[in-house]
Amino acid sequence: MKSTLTALLAICLCLPLMGDDAAKKNFERTKALAERGNASFQTHLGWMYQFGKGVQKDDKEAPKWYRKAAEQGFVRAQYSLAACYFHGQGVLKDNMTAYAWINIAAANGHAIAKKNKGIVAKEMTADQIAEGLKLTREMLKKNPKLLLK
Repeated sequence: MKSTLTALLAICLCLPLMGDDAAKKNFERTKALAERGNASFQTHLGWMYQFGKGVQKDDKEAPKWYRKAAEQGFVRAQYSLAACYFHGQGVLKDNMTAYAWINIAAANGHAIAKKNKGIVAKEMTADQIAEGLKLTREMLKKNPKLLLK
């Protein structure tokens, strides 16, 4: 009875570690694919860094990976990057840059970006909104791949 109880206790104590090992392996696979330029995996890697899934939380790494995918026209990454700028998470809070990225995500059909664009705008003056729109145009001119066809 005592040995059964000891074995059960050992299993219970090790279960969380088993999950951590799987999460770390998932992180390593995701990172390898992200490093090869896959926008979907770059976005997922950003999320893993942002929320500490399989890796230590790192607010600086999250927007770095979101940007790589966003610049390839990956709409979920565009929205996530906008949120980073809006909340100042891993980057300096910058409502004009947030507005530019959320504009692009909304133009690419991201439903939540369309819905939340007004929330960003409420934090801005009319001049800042105009600057955000100007920044959007400059970003699109510099990188036409930001918009989906």
